[in-house]
Amino acid sequence: MAVTFHALPNSVSEVLPPEQFTYPFCYEPHPLCVAAANEVRQFVEEQKEWNDEVSKGKMFGVLVARKGDEMGFLAAFSGTLNGKTQHSYFVPPIFDLMAPGCYFQQEEAAISTINRQIEALPLQPSPLREQMEEELSACRKQMQQSKAKRDYLRQTLSEEALKEQEPLLIRESQHEKAEFRRLKKMWEERVFADEAPLRERQKQVQQLQQERHERSIALQKWLFTKFTFLNALGEEKSLLDLFYPSIPPAGAGECCAPRLLQAAYKEGLQPLCMAEFWLGASPIDEIRHEGHYYPACNRKCRPILRHMLEGLDVEANPLLKGSQLLSQLHIIYNDGELAVVSKPAGMLSVPGKDDLPNVQDVIKTAISSAKGPLIVHRLDMDTSGLMLVALTEEKYHELQNLFLHRRIKKVYHALLEREMPVGEEGKISLPLRPDFDDRPRQMVDKVHGKPAETHYRVLGNKDGHALLEFSPITGRTHQLRIHCAHPQGLNNPIVGDRLYGKPAERLMLHAYSITLEGKTFEDEEDIT
Repeated sequence: MAVTFHALPNSVSEVLPPEQFTYPFCYEPHPLCVAAANEVRQFVEEQKEWNDEVSKGKMFGVLVARKGDEMGFLAAFSGTLNGKTQHSYFVPPIFDLMAPGCYFQQEEAAISTINRQIEALPLQPSPLREQMEEELSACRKQMQQSKAKRDYLRQTLSEEALKEQEPLLIRESQHEKAEFRRLKKMWEERVFADEAPLRERQKQVQQLQQERHERSIALQKWLFTKFTFLNALGEEKSLLDLFYPSIPPAGAGECCAPRLLQAAYKEGLQPLCMAEFWLGASPIDEIRHEGHYYPACNRKCRPILRHMLEGLDVEANPLLKGSQLLSQLHIIYNDGELAVVSKPAGMLSVPGKDDLPNVQDVIKTAISSAKGPLIVHRLDMDTSGLMLVALTEEKYHELQNLFLHRRIKKVYHALLEREMPVGEEGKISLPLRPDFDDRPRQMVDKVHGKPAETHYRVLGNKDGHALLEFSPITGRTHQLRIHCAHPQGLNNPIVGDRLYGKPAERLMLHAYSITLEGKTFEDEEDIT
């Protein structure tokens, strides 16, 4: 399938491309990408037969590139669209699973046939089994009644009468037990004979299941070798190479970013910048907003893109630019056991894998007498505001206990993307769990998620944004961010939320005050 290289609109003819290619895991879309995305959006809206599917939610992407002296863009969608993997407006998939006569389709059909064969084999137990249980249950009940009578006699008979009756009572008990054993054996033999065809069917099912498993594993390995990815150096690697020694996750290589880069390399284009954006409704579990731009996912795309970006001059990860934050951490209280600090946005609470500035290291340096674990609770890297820091091990355990029993109260202030009625308040309850495919994102999961509750109140509106006060009842990761952004929450993301809303200079979420043991600390600095 030929790759269509689209012209950029005249409105951006004077816009210069960026000096470096997009860092795909944290970025603000370049104006050229925004213009290309608007072109894609208009095209998609014109395809009326796609409306229902797109309205339910779909990720699209654009890659601005240079072809000789000409600048243009490529477009992509994730997965399938309108039941197809290929449409002439978009770049082709890395490997087309739906190509007619494809080995994948043949094996999928064979596995589906096995599934139907398994479903067609009845595995109901013999009806005699239910009769057996009923008769044995009645017999057990009769034996319990007989035992109760014997126990009553043993308690009420005189010692002399009991001595005379005891042998009879014992023989009666032994006889009933022996009769029960004979009855049980008789029924088990009848049921075993009647279920001979069932055992044969179970054997057939096990054989079919084993065949299905072996064919599925073989097909999966075959498929992993067919998904091969180029980089700017012309080097090619398969999914097996890129995820070794782990097994590649389902759907790896079917997202927009790998498709766009692969097409650019194959066509000899020079990639300039890239962006992925969402159209349609948000899924129930994860948060996606119409028209918002999103970074590439971590679990599926990071190993692939790490390879595909080799040979390109890529922007540095903006999250690594944090050394200037060291001077912005303020200690507002210190009694030798407890410190209260004001953390700037962009600083980690505890050390991470990238050796970025963090509260724990700063406190150890600033307060040489500090001992023990120090950090009792955390703020997201993007969140600013007050944190409690234990300076002794005894204080650490004391604060842990206070948090456990919810005797520490925190208040946050946030600016949301849209205005809200002043004075509105309520409680949001949406259970959360990690998004294992795209950490550090979290997601709503009403089956496996942990309870998460937040009280909110609208304080006012400022420059088109709602100013809210939050009092979290629980303390889940990204709780306030998801409760604001999720359609079943406020459906109004916090300004600057690069994970669940739109990126901006910073996340406008601030831990304004914290109260423990009757004492309240408030931060002099605030987003208000």
